[in-house]
Amino acid sequence: MGVDVFKAIFERRSVRKFRSEPVPDELIFKIVEAGVWAPSAGNVQPWEVILIKNPETKEKLARAALNQGFIAEAPIVLVVCVDLEKAGWAYGERGVNLYCLQDSGAAIQNMLLAAYALGLGGCWVGAFYEDEVKKILGIPRGFRPVAIVPIGYPASKPSKTPRRRVEQVVHMEKF
Repeated sequence: MGVDVFKAIFERRSVRKFRSEPVPDELIFKIVEAGVWAPSAGNVQPWEVILIKNPETKEKLARAALNQGFIAEAPIVLVVCVDLEKAGWAYGERGVNLYCLQDSGAAIQNMLLAAYALGLGGCWVGAFYEDEVKKILGIPRGFRPVAIVPIGYPASKPSKTPRRRVEQVVHMEKF
């Protein structure tokens, strides 16, 4: 594990084609551990991760995610959820409606960068029917699924996608 952080940031791509080769559990736990080390507001760490290997469950998730079939083809699927009670404990409505989403987003990005560093690929999927995913996985009340993250060995290297220039996104403070 020796990938430069900038290399990982600039070269990581959303992978939607996976080899069928299984991913060792120790790599998956290393990826999730990277997510655990993400920053969170007040160090609340409101995220929970459901690990899915069952082909039938992955197929159901793919259908619930607007028929994104590549989800079912990944050897491993992580579903990142937030604990709304924990999120609201310190920050009330702002914790529930904003901070927990920011916190889980940071955890997901850490996991995707860790997957890349380990020679794996993944994709952050946010388009899905939330109630359907909750039903499929038996997610209890008070928890909210925020992302589906299929992970595996890439079958191909996705091409670079266009990005805005730094000058287009930075706005200088005006005095």
